[in-house]
Amino acid sequence: MPYLDRDGDVFVLYLGNEGQTDSENRFHPEWIDQFQALLDEVEASEGPAALVTVSSGKFYSNGLDTDWLFGNVDKHYWYLDRVHAIYSRLLTFPLPTVAAVNGHAFGAGAMLATSHDFRVMRTDRGYWCLPEVHLGMRFTPAMNSLLVERLPNQVALEAMTTGRRYTAADARAAGIVDDTADPADLLSAAVARAAALAGNRKPNLPVIKRHLHERVLAGLAVPTTAENMEFTAG
Repeated sequence: MPYLDRDGDVFVLYLGNEGQTDSENRFHPEWIDQFQALLDEVEASEGPAALVTVSSGKFYSNGLDTDWLFGNVDKHYWYLDRVHAIYSRLLTFPLPTVAAVNGHAFGAGAMLATSHDFRVMRTDRGYWCLPEVHLGMRFTPAMNSLLVERLPNQVALEAMTTGRRYTAADARAAGIVDDTADPADLLSAAVARAAALAGNRKPNLPVIKRHLHERVLAGLAVPTTAENMEFTAG
């Protein structure tokens, strides 16, 4: 389950279990509950602060918990809208946010990284990828809105229709991530970027973000229904 640490003015939210390096950090409903609770804790803090999310091992996040989905067919739409709510919250979070992409970010996990203000990706291994096209899966209207608003149009087209696996260098060239770092320096680079922005935690920051992301937030607020969506996973 996610857990929280702190480095000076920077909260570091780890996506997986402490000491575990082989978790895919998929979005089980209990994982979502814990992630949101930790964001509550960060938001309740006072003074200059910023947020970094990271994991350890092979994965940043592999996205939706498909095992849970297949076992809870009657709750698909409820579950997907809870995932969308994470993206909306990060886009409007009242602190600067940086994703330290330490490993594979696939499907909904790639979208999690994309919901941060900035992204730093590990250079030596790991892909940012939207594999839905290869898996015969659709994007929810909310996910589609996130991707087409947050990525350059041609990048969104390539990522969503080809399932390309972007290395760190590819992702930086495409504008998917803002910077890259060697694995030993990844977290420190993300923390340094976040710390430099911690003083921007002021009441106007979430207002600026809400206006900046007005269109994508409207898209993310569209409920997932049988009318607008067949079963989706990522």
